[in-house]
Amino acid sequence: MLSARERAFVAAVPVARLATVGPDGMPHVVPVCHVLADDTLYIAIDEKPKRPGAVLQRLRNLAARPAAAVVVDRYDPDWTRLGWVMLRGRADILTDGAEHARAQALARARYPQLRAMRLDGLAVIALRIARVASWGDLAP
Repeated sequence: MLSARERAFVAAVPVARLATVGPDGMPHVVPVCHVLADDTLYIAIDEKPKRPGAVLQRLRNLAARPAAAVVVDRYDPDWTRLGWVMLRGRADILTDGAEHARAQALARARYPQLRAMRLDGLAVIALRIARVASWGDLAP
């Protein structure tokens, strides 16, 4: 589904923006760390020191409306280097099982900060990519 250029760009950029829709119909956008495997983009939920035990708005939104979009982008003062990839699809919330464990292992491998965190009981968002759009310079 993703071209080789789009896949390399998504893999190279460390932060993306996840968009969900709240119960009031308002968009909710947050920066996230991500990892791409096949045609699924995984977003591991990490420990939130400011709000232990709270259910994140993004998870509440996805439980009610599983459609989501993720934008992976690069800004550069040299505007010939601007580029972005948008991924859209259904987002599943994984809480256990082999796919959940694999996604957390992939996230830990990409982001050293996650290695010291206790992630086992935390959710993973699995965006099942159904549509891809991209623009600009996607060179990693």
